[in-house]
Amino acid sequence: MQHGDFTALAKAYKYRPGYSIPLLRMILNDLTCQVSKKNKELAVADVGAGTGKLTENLLELGLSLTSIEPNDAMREEGMSYVADRGNVKWQKGSGESTALISSSVDWLLMGSSFHWVDFNKGLAEFNRVLKSGGYFTAIWNPRNILSSELHSGIESKIQKIVPSLKRVSSGSSGFTENLSQKLIASGYFKNVIFLEEEYNITMSKERYMGAWHSTNDIQVQAGAEKWKEILNMIESEIKNLPDISVPYKSRAWTAIKK
Repeated sequence: MQHGDFTALAKAYKYRPGYSIPLLRMILNDLTCQVSKKNKELAVADVGAGTGKLTENLLELGLSLTSIEPNDAMREEGMSYVADRGNVKWQKGSGESTALISSSVDWLLMGSSFHWVDFNKGLAEFNRVLKSGGYFTAIWNPRNILSSELHSGIESKIQKIVPSLKRVSSGSSGFTENLSQKLIASGYFKNVIFLEEEYNITMSKERYMGAWHSTNDIQVQAGAEKWKEILNMIESEIKNLPDISVPYKSRAWTAIKK
């Protein structure tokens, strides 16, 4: 397995949670107020859509959209996952090359995937496809581990098993430090709105372990033997629990195109 290759993890993604609907609705309401549509549908794109977790949330908000995913296995899972849930078109593409028409999108989102994109190439592509005044949202859903003794303890034990571990996929990682300033510095955007919401999801043991099986960065850095040790440790930590309350924190940066 390689960093950013989710082919082998596609089926495990069903165990992951979606994003905060109230947070997404706040961004949508702001966009709707800023852009006069005259009863015309917003053009929305979920780029790096994976297996459709964010796509599902956007459909729940009543939106029609295009979902773009470069990995065939992830895209196929996504098409199956949101089948018959709303108006969504799936196509192959990436953050650097979406295959979308220039100046065609009102709201472009990336859910837990912007950190995999070449930053400068990705922003240049988003600038190309967004309409003037259009919104780009980068959103992540990290676990709020500091709020839970169980989860902070698990994270601490993982770090002891793999001392050199550097998390890649977290919305609380170094990638998001000064992200607002970096988006403005690109020259493509005039404002950045940051929103954050904490919430809990109760999971069965099966779902909780399934969510761990979907992680890419730990598996790659740990290697097969230590990854098995990590999974055994987590199973031991939760063995006496009927279910697991998992704290999450949706974090979203929304930049407005000049």
